[in-house]
Amino acid sequence: MCGIVGYVGPRDAAPILLEGLRRLEYRGYDSAGIAVLTDTGTVFVEKRAGKLQNLTDHLNGSTPAGHPGIAHTRWATHGAPNDLNAHPHADCTGKLALIHNGIIENYAEIRDRLAASGHTFTSETDTECIAHRIHHHLKTQPKLFDAVRATVAASSHNHDGSLDI
Repeated sequence: MCGIVGYVGPRDAAPILLEGLRRLEYRGYDSAGIAVLTDTGTVFVEKRAGKLQNLTDHLNGSTPAGHPGIAHTRWATHGAPNDLNAHPHADCTGKLALIHNGIIENYAEIRDRLAASGHTFTSETDTECIAHRIHHHLKTQPKLFDAVRATVAASSHNHDGSLDI
C-alpha cells in the first residue's frame, strides 16, 4: 500500500521524512522517495525502487538542509516499479514536486494533451500528469493554490466532451 508523510516546521525535513517512511514499512510497497524545499530555494528529489534501505543507502546520510518536505512509499498502479516511476514527481521545471495516492483513470488522454503542448515526461505514471497540469496552470494562475484549484477543476470534461489540460 502507498503511504504519504509530510513535514512543515523549523527542523530539517529529510531525517523526519525518512523516519516517517521507516514507520510505514510494514504496509508493503515497491519504492520510496522524498522531496525537500532546500534552504537555497531548490527542490531536492530523491527516489529509489525497492525497499527504503535502497533510498537511505543511496543518500548515505547526505541530504540538504531544508523544509518543508514530502515523502512517499508506492505500490505500482501505472508504470513498472523502478526509480523513474517512484514518487515524488516533478514538473518540467523541477520547481514543483508532488506525491499522490490513487488512480487517474483518464491520465493517458491528459498526458497526450500535455505532451502535445510541450511537456516532457520522465515516468510512466499517472501522478506525473498532475505535476505537469499544475505547471501548465501556473502560467495563468501564478499563485500555487489557484493553479491547483484550476488543475482540479480541469479534471472534468467540458460540455462538448473535450478535456481542458
